[in-house]
Amino acid sequence: MGIFAVIIALTGFFCIAAEQINLSAACPNFADYARRIHRPLSRGTSGLPFQRPVELCRSFVSETVDAKVEDMKSRLRNKDIARLFENCLPNTLDTTVRWHDPDLPATFVITGDISAMWLRDSTFQLQPYLQFLDDLKLQRLVNGAIQTQALYIKQSRYCNAFQPPRLSGLRRSENNQEDTVFPTYDPDVVFECKYEIDSLSSFLRLSRQYFEQTEDYSMFTEDWIQAVQSVLRVVQEQSQSSYDPVTHLWNRPHYTFKRRTDSATETLSLGGAGYPVNANTSLVRSAFRPSDDSTILQFFIPGNAMLSTELAHLSKLLEVAHSKGVEGARSWANLCTVLARSIREAIYKHGTFEHPEFGLVFAYEVDGYGGRIFMDDANMPSLLALPLIGFLSQEDRVYQNTRKMVLSTMSNPYFLKGSSIQAIGSPHTPTKNVWPMSLLVQIMTSNDKTEIASCLEAVVSSTADLGLMHESVNAWRTTDYTRPWFAWANALFATTILDLEKRFPELLFN
Repeated sequence: MGIFAVIIALTGFFCIAAEQINLSAACPNFADYARRIHRPLSRGTSGLPFQRPVELCRSFVSETVDAKVEDMKSRLRNKDIARLFENCLPNTLDTTVRWHDPDLPATFVITGDISAMWLRDSTFQLQPYLQFLDDLKLQRLVNGAIQTQALYIKQSRYCNAFQPPRLSGLRRSENNQEDTVFPTYDPDVVFECKYEIDSLSSFLRLSRQYFEQTEDYSMFTEDWIQAVQSVLRVVQEQSQSSYDPVTHLWNRPHYTFKRRTDSATETLSLGGAGYPVNANTSLVRSAFRPSDDSTILQFFIPGNAMLSTELAHLSKLLEVAHSKGVEGARSWANLCTVLARSIREAIYKHGTFEHPEFGLVFAYEVDGYGGRIFMDDANMPSLLALPLIGFLSQEDRVYQNTRKMVLSTMSNPYFLKGSSIQAIGSPHTPTKNVWPMSLLVQIMTSNDKTEIASCLEAVVSSTADLGLMHESVNAWRTTDYTRPWFAWANALFATTILDLEKRFPELLFN
């Protein structure tokens, strides 16, 4: 190639690069983009819009995921469901992968309209991609998220949401709260430090599911091992009762949280420790729920169920790590087995009660003194989601009793029957609102085709004709909603459709 041809080629390259930089800078904020209708509309009854950003504005592009979208679009009978799947399956990739280094690997995944990475949300956001991990590009993305989660937990084991890693070069976000937390944390690392048992369990869940799909031993990094040790330390610390069982003196808490707020769900009582829990239960405390609301009674049963399940799996993972020469892994594996069994037994001993209408059911929260809270919240883990987190089967008698209880307005204060939609809501959002997420969980925990079809119809009608899942919607007027950009809910919709593709294809395809 002559010198002039080289100059022309290089000039063209730099012009294209400069144009791409300018176009990227012009990409709209997706929270604003998601509030507007973009054509073409679907050919279904609802005429739902196409809500994917243009390719240059997508934060991560996967040819494998795009191929699955095209495959499902061609086969799905209901064109509104097809459009929702087209918008929702790639939403985490399109809009929330703020930074990814495939060589480390490391991945920073924001929750959507909040520019921070939640341990729980990021785990469930990546859920629908686990079946595509033959794709090495996706494999590195997910392993990168696991390694980033591990680094966070190693640094601040009690925290739930985090700032971008320093290596990313991204600016930190401000959460504009006045919090006093023990143990203290670095605000350049931590966005929020609410201790939630399900956040740590979510890290274990993503690690386990990733390894099941890939058998990728590179996951067992030093950071990952130290994060696992940190999780086990928290489990042991939060198994401590409020009062010493011998002296009856108040035990110094391992974690406290106080926020300057006028909302009771945003802080903890008794100097930030929370209400007392009893000794010798084998249950593990959780200061906050998966909604980020504070627990009332700190033995949060769905969180303990998820923890028990993942500790049992972690024991097997650690045996694999032991076989690869990880020092100490076998003793930790044995500890996980003991903890998983004792927590499971404690759930049935302290977390089940005879309900006057439904029989033996699980409580939502207990304190070990006999106190219990009967309710359910839409956020996972929940009582409704117990089969999805692997704690029991859908056919389990106690679960079926509990399921009837939480799907009743007479026994679950957050189950609403509005004129537009009926589903479970949350004290985290307005009292007239329900969460589409709960309908998706209801679908995946049902074998009743009529129930599934009804819930699916309600989900499609819940988007305010905007073609994406919202955090919550008014049960009487679905155009009134919270959070236009909530990637977890979009991922859960995609996960639900992929689940139905396997279990009940006749409900989706001709």
